This record gives sequence, structure tokens and C-alpha cells, in this order.
Amino acid sequence: MATVFFTGFPGFLGTELLPRVMKRQATGVTATCLVQSKFKALAQSRADELSKTHPELAGRIRLLEGDITRADLGLGDTQELREEVIEVFHLAAVYDLAVRRDLAMKVNVDGTRYVADFARACPHLKRFHYVSTCYVSGKYAGAYTEYDLEKGQEFNNFYEETKYLAEVEVQRRMREGMPSTIYRPAIVVGDSATGATQKYDGPYFVVQWLLRQPGMAVMPVVGDPRRTRVNVVPRDFVVNAIAHLSGLERSLNKVYQLCDPNPPTAQQMMDVIGRATGKNMVRLPLPTWLARNALAYGPGVYKLMKIPAEALDYFVHPTFYTCNNTLADLEGSGLRCPSFPEYASRLVNFMREHPEISASAMV
Repeated sequence: MATVFFTGFPGFLGTELLPRVMKRQATGVTATCLVQSKFKALAQSRADELSKTHPELAGRIRLLEGDITRADLGLGDTQELREEVIEVFHLAAVYDLAVRRDLAMKVNVDGTRYVADFARACPHLKRFHYVSTCYVSGKYAGAYTEYDLEKGQEFNNFYEETKYLAEVEVQRRMREGMPSTIYRPAIVVGDSATGATQKYDGPYFVVQWLLRQPGMAVMPVVGDPRRTRVNVVPRDFVVNAIAHLSGLERSLNKVYQLCDPNPPTAQQMMDVIGRATGKNMVRLPLPTWLARNALAYGPGVYKLMKIPAEALDYFVHPTFYTCNNTLADLEGSGLRCPSFPEYASRLVNFMREHPEISASAMV
């Protein structure tokens, strides 16, 4: 029996991607999801939900308890499974800007290496699909294309560094002949139609700070907000794009930056968020070093604002992402990245209605 192997289920992207990928599979093909033991109950619940909303998936989602940080993926003998696998979608990663380097190396680098080794050992493998990030660019200043990777860049944090090192591993295997496609999303936010998300980070840090203030709200501003661009993409665009591109023969051995081709400046983004939250903002320009140190070390500052110091780097980010491969291969599909103003109010409304969601990563 043929199967599509997923990591990262029941995560933010994996849960939505699975049914979209399975739509283009033959009826007899199953989905096999590698799931950490501590997320088994949640994974089963989401698999059951998918089987109800997508009846064609009933009985076709198999959950296997495992661990990408182990060489055998925590599965022991994988020979029988490897004979079944026709595609691998590797989404599992630790997404936390403040992550320790040892944990990030273990999950993002070692985990990717082990999943790629597993994929390479599958005799019927058609494609290894790897979800990377635009921020493998680190602090690179200027235009960063889908053909760029190793540019001598420095990194803002261990998340960026380890996702870069992981993609280096994948691209090496791709050059050695493993059929692969790499997807680099920008900052992923909630669904553009519903606002739904599983985690509040990125621009949500600004939203929550404004929502907790009265009508006239103070907003610290770093860098040059008229020049710095903040690239965010809604979840539905990312998963729909991956689902479409992954089914194309011409996507073989390509890299796709799933980003906004015309991202807003930091000032434009704050203006949009201000209107969506109904706040009149008083902007308080601050040197980046002062704002970062205040959030990291100032008594009570983080507790008051709930904006991590690490998030400031993305409001002074020097990189502009091009996405020529993405635009070319999505042409005619009806898929495009909506502009931030088109859906920002839905993100804000969802955040108002769901205060129970946090900024914590699934690890």
C-alpha cells in the first residue's frame, strides 16, 4: 500500500496541508504521520476531525508514535514502511526565536538529517518536500533570491541558524540526486479568511500590546519604519501553494520563497494594525539597542509589553525576498498571496475572540 509520510502533524501548517495533499492522491494511498507521544491524543483528535470534514480521508490517516531526533525516527525497523512511502513532507521543527542552540540543533538540524536519510532510503520515493523558511537569509542585506543560500550571512538567533544548516543538508542531498522541493515561507500568520491560528507571534506581538491599551496607544518604533519591510503570509496561502507546487513535475529540485512580493513597510503595517484595532497610535522612536535591552533586561518591561526582545529584529530586517519561481509556477492556479491590509482585521478579530491562545511553540 502506497503512503505519503508527514512530519509536523498536528501542527499549525501540517494539519491544513495534509487534506490538500491527499486530494491529488489515488484513493488507495494513505497518509502516515509521525507524531510525538505527547501529541498523540491531539493528533488523533485532529485526524478524527479531518475524517469528518473530509469523508474521503476516513480510514486513510495512520498515526505512528516516533521522534525525528532519533536516527531510526523512533520507529525501530522501518523497512516495511520505507517500501510504502512515495512522498515525504517534512514540516516538523522548533519555531521559537528564543530557542536554545542545543535544542534547535537537535530538532531542526539532526531531525531534518534523519528524516532526509529515511526518505533517501525509500525505494519508491517520488519527492522529498522540505519546509524551510525565508529567514535562512539571516541578516543578509539586500535582495535574497530562491537561488541564494550560502551568502556568508550572520543570524539573529538559533532558529534562523539551524534552519539554514538544515536546508544546507537538504540542498546537498538534492545535488546528490534525491528528488526534492524546498519551500521557504516568510512569517506565517493566521488564515486570511477566518483569522484562525494556533500561535500568537510575529505581528501579533504588536496587536496584543495595542489591544491592552486605551484608545490612545503608545507604540515604540525602532529603525526606519518607512524603509524596513515586514513580510508576512497567511497560512491558507502557504498550505495551498505547497499543495499545488508539490504536485507539479516542474517543481522538482526547485526552491520556492512563499512570501508577499510587495510587502508593507513597518510603518504601513503598524498603520493597518492601528486601524484594525481601532487605536490611535502615538509613535515613540527608540534606538533598536535601547528597545532590545529594555525588553530583555528592564525590570517589568517585558511583563508589561509582552513583546520578546528577539521579535524586534524583524522590524529592522534588512532583507528583501524575491519569489520568481513561486510567481511563475503558481500562474494560472488562481493562487496569490493576499496583501496584509486585505485580511489584517480578521487576524485581530480572531485574537480578540481567542485570548486563550499563546505565543508558545509546539516542541
